[in-house]
Amino acid sequence: MDIENVKAGAQSHEEKIVKFLRDIIAIPSLSTEEGMVIERIRQEMQAVGFDDVFIDHMGSVVGRIGNGKTKILFDSHIDTVGIGDPNAWKFDPFKGKIENGIVYGRGASDNKAAIACMVYAGKLIKELGLESDFTYYAAGIVQEEDCDGLAVRSLIEDYGLKVDYVVLGECTNLDIYRGHRGRLEMKVIMKGKSCHASAPERGINAVYKMAPLVRDIEKLNSKLKKDRFLGKGSIAVTQIACKTPSLNAVPDECSIYLDRRLTFGEDKELAVSQIRNLKSFGDARIEIPIYERPSYRNYKKVVEKYFPAWALDEKHELVQKGVDAAKLVLGKDPAISKWVFGTDGCYTMGIAHIPTIGFGPGREEHSHSVEDQVPVEHLVKSTAFYATLPALLMR
Repeated sequence: MDIENVKAGAQSHEEKIVKFLRDIIAIPSLSTEEGMVIERIRQEMQAVGFDDVFIDHMGSVVGRIGNGKTKILFDSHIDTVGIGDPNAWKFDPFKGKIENGIVYGRGASDNKAAIACMVYAGKLIKELGLESDFTYYAAGIVQEEDCDGLAVRSLIEDYGLKVDYVVLGECTNLDIYRGHRGRLEMKVIMKGKSCHASAPERGINAVYKMAPLVRDIEKLNSKLKKDRFLGKGSIAVTQIACKTPSLNAVPDECSIYLDRRLTFGEDKELAVSQIRNLKSFGDARIEIPIYERPSYRNYKKVVEKYFPAWALDEKHELVQKGVDAAKLVLGKDPAISKWVFGTDGCYTMGIAHIPTIGFGPGREEHSHSVEDQVPVEHLVKSTAFYATLPALLMR
């Protein structure tokens, strides 16, 4: 493989990659509303010459090149979060504005840039004759923002796609990422006794009962485990609500939602027990929320909102070949690091134990922000990386 030919090939497609990215940025694609952008990606995959393109039960689009023994899934979720306050944006989030070598728009960094690169990497593999004993899958995955790992799990478990390696396109600033902390969502419910607010002593105010537990949860945060690579576990109260007959009545129920980030040595059972063991927990109860929103194709996969921590060993072949590919493309050694946020890796590596790494265009801090952006240079280099890695894994 001549890396200079790969780099030149990726560069030659810059204009088409940018146009394709701008096209899909212009199509809003909130979780469960991705149908139109999936169709646009399917069209591009077919146009550039993928051997096969299909849409699975849940609605993710997958393009295949080759039919070799080693199967590599390049995963890029194509749903986005909303735009929030439109007035907070300095540019139209759905125009794909280009300025000073940067593409701006909702999903530019998280994570539509990666699928644009993966599609054109597939084209490059065919153009340059890089096929070997591997199967290259490029997947535009749905509903990741709503529930990490859900749709790729459905692709593997329900549709039956078999893969040996996974490469995530989540933004890494062109570094190699090999893991991140896990996450558990919890709802804690405290019951009280309602009465007229003019005589609160007649009842038991569920909000007051909950208040000491909220304080104890805040203190718990400083006592959680640490891991040298993944960092420290954390916990935060992210929502509080109550039920009351009226604004003139004492609430008889109070609930809080917890975002629990899990490092190595922490799992669902430990996290739940830590809350239950707090003295202020009393007679409260804990629920693990269930995700069951149907996809835009009306396919429902029901899962708990529990996402395990994961990390692939730095010495693993996939990490090392990823470093080799990045070095060839970038002309320097990439950093090996981790994400702060969550990805589909919580399923592919955390549950299914499929070796997984990440390499993607854009910076993590621009995700979900009104500065959502990706450098055009990153698009070209990511395309070259995705085209290079499969052949290196065959050596």
